[in-house]
Amino acid sequence: MTWEQTLLLAGFFMFVLTGAAAGGYYLVLRPAIGRAAAESSRFRGVAGALQALAEAVPRKPSARGSVRKLLSFAGYRSPSALQAFEGARIGSAVVAAALFSVLGAWLVPGAFSPLAAALIGGVFGYLIPERILEAMITRRCSRLRAALPAALDIWALGIEAGHPLELAIAASCRELRGVFPDLSAEFSTFQTETRAGRSRAEVLEDIAARNREPELKKVCKLLTDGERFGVSLAPALRTHARYLRIRSRQKAQEAARKVSVKLVFPVFFLIFPAVVLITLGPAVIRVANLFHSLMDLK
Repeated sequence: MTWEQTLLLAGFFMFVLTGAAAGGYYLVLRPAIGRAAAESSRFRGVAGALQALAEAVPRKPSARGSVRKLLSFAGYRSPSALQAFEGARIGSAVVAAALFSVLGAWLVPGAFSPLAAALIGGVFGYLIPERILEAMITRRCSRLRAALPAALDIWALGIEAGHPLELAIAASCRELRGVFPDLSAEFSTFQTETRAGRSRAEVLEDIAARNREPELKKVCKLLTDGERFGVSLAPALRTHARYLRIRSRQKAQEAARKVSVKLVFPVFFLIFPAVVLITLGPAVIRVANLFHSLMDLK
């Protein structure tokens, strides 16, 4: 191996290591609450460069609206989130195009032209941030769904104790901020907005519109209908919390039953060949030796 190939492999390893470290930080270590407002000065230069890169490329307003909605589903609602995401898309496409062109020319010389490899890499790199964003939305929806039963129980306790719904929601946000930061962030401004003059239905509609989780939409609809028809909210909240727990248990049981079916493919393609090799290997060797001895006798 020449020193150019060694240098190229080292650069590729550092690129993969940096991407894995950045993905682990943003998906695991970074807290979900206050993502938009917690921009550190260390990343302002990178964010500014990404925004400038995104502004240099024209986009349709409809496409920007759909991307902004996805970012809202993921919890990123700052004004600069859209520009930073578009810049990340373009930067990922450029890096992937350069990497694919170099690796294509080195690994399979003559099979692909550098331009074709760069085109494939650019399309692949452009789609990566959106796939990561979809995964982040799915994980956030799971966290919101897991937090709802506990929050509904606290709301029901507060209402039964004589507190209004706004005060019960504010108390639950304080209690659940460390355990369920996503749901606490969604309802943290509920009391403030209602005191500012907005109706409870409008605030709940905004919460339902900026989240994809259907169970959260159902809870917002439940609170809105309870206020509209004058129904006591505490029994409804307890019933819905019980329903969410039963549904979560049923999904866990369904996933457990699917494990046996999902294990068929790894058992067939990974374990079964090894078992066949161990059980039939000695017999095949003996038969082969017997045929060789018979051929020598002839």
